[in-house]
Amino acid sequence: MSEYEYDLFISYSRHGSVQKWLLNHFYDKLRESLADEYGSLKVYMDRQMPSAVHWPSNLRDALRHSKIMVQLLTPPYFQSPWCMAEMRSMQAREEMLGLAGNGVSSQGLIYPILYSDSENFPEEGKVRAWRDFKDVAYPDPSYQQSIEYNKFHLKVRELARDLAQLVAQAPPWRPDWPLVEVPEPVLLPTPPLPRFE
Repeated sequence: MSEYEYDLFISYSRHGSVQKWLLNHFYDKLRESLADEYGSLKVYMDRQMPSAVHWPSNLRDALRHSKIMVQLLTPPYFQSPWCMAEMRSMQAREEMLGLAGNGVSSQGLIYPILYSDSENFPEEGKVRAWRDFKDVAYPDPSYQQSIEYNKFHLKVRELARDLAQLVAQAPPWRPDWPLVEVPEPVLLPTPPLPRFE
């Protein structure tokens, strides 16, 4: 594979209700809004992996072959080694290109969406302007039957407009996009088994 395969890569933590919100509402509504306004942009979400694939490799390949990363920000996002590796990989790409405060342009390749409590984010999670979705962060399917769901729909349509513009401005794909690896967990030695006499 020597080009982009995806326009957008969704990066999120599996802890808390954000994954449920993503699956019940956000992913499908984003794809619909993009299709309605801009044709079919390809969106990667890790739930689409085929069976029996090596998921760490699949995730890394998808990120390397995606134009823009959409972050769903929650406090657990910044505690996840996988999320941090994804974020730092895209930051390294921005640095390589002189984007997001690294020279040429303050606009970057990472589009943060605030899902919940930003008070507990580390400083690196507060340096970019995010799109605030806290007021439409209802994960349960019944939310779609509420009047408030119209507000969510409009917010996603505005988001789709922003993302389509970013995708159109994405730099050409390069084979040397950097990837930050997830650190290997420190394995403690197995404690000795008690002796039975």
